[in-house]
Amino acid sequence: GTRGSSKLWAKLEYQSVLIVPCFLAPCALFLLSYLCYMEKFLTDLFENQKYNPDNFFLMAGPCVVEGSDLVNEVAEKVSGICKKLEIPYIFKASYKKGNRTSGSSFTGIGDEIALKMLKNVGSTFSLPVVTDIHSVEEARLAAEYSDVLQIPAFLCRQTELLIAAAETGKIINVKKGQFVSGEAMGFAVDKIKNAGNDKVMLTERGTTFGYQDLVVDYRNIPAMKAHNVPVIMDVTHSLQQPNQTSGVTGGNPQLIGTIAKAAIAAGADGLFIETHPNPAVAKSDGANMLQLDLLEELLIDLVRLRKAVNPH
Repeated sequence: GTRGSSKLWAKLEYQSVLIVPCFLAPCALFLLSYLCYMEKFLTDLFENQKYNPDNFFLMAGPCVVEGSDLVNEVAEKVSGICKKLEIPYIFKASYKKGNRTSGSSFTGIGDEIALKMLKNVGSTFSLPVVTDIHSVEEARLAAEYSDVLQIPAFLCRQTELLIAAAETGKIINVKKGQFVSGEAMGFAVDKIKNAGNDKVMLTERGTTFGYQDLVVDYRNIPAMKAHNVPVIMDVTHSLQQPNQTSGVTGGNPQLIGTIAKAAIAAGADGLFIETHPNPAVAKSDGANMLQLDLLEELLIDLVRLRKAVNPH
């Protein structure tokens, strides 16, 4: 399609489309990773925040709602950091945990109680809120209290769930299954868009490596951006060590900085980071969460890196 063209490649305004000669085809995904722009549904979502549009956006908070004190403490702290660094911010916490290794693991404090706490965080700190859903019924319920609905990685192929989420009209963030390629996530995007909702994001969260570990294939970032949706890197869940015989998922939180920096370099539009004032006592995923008082220093480094790899 570019034979005879004097340009090596062209970016079409408002579209993440590359026209490249055939000999550059292997480079197309790499080039796509640097076409960073913010979708209108995200600028609308962040309309109450002052931020640098060239920054990545952040989804961060505790793994699960443990109580009002925790969610308010984290939201206040992270919101303050993001205002200082001009990072657009979405508060994250699951109102319930539907996927646990052991039947004795903590799943939540009660659905509507937790959802009301999330809604209160959003109104108190003027923040959009994201939470997970696991069923068609949960999609309708959670949509009443949140701005973004998140599809867990293990459920990324569940057609009825994706359609139900789409029909709420909310922004939908689908986590890439640990068993799915970035290219194949286009089918999840199509299911949501064909249900009448164009507000879709995809999240990389690692790929199964053996029985008890994950690895991050950064090729998935440009591969998913090729679906013309914002792409997020789930930094903390990518460091999980699942299926432990203890029944509690392990992790490698000392690598959070490494995973996040590589994601920014690879062109991720957003970052997902679970954080807690004291991960050692967290009721879920404490083994891979970032201690809250370490977040600001990390974000300062990431903002500096973003400017280096995506200058304007």
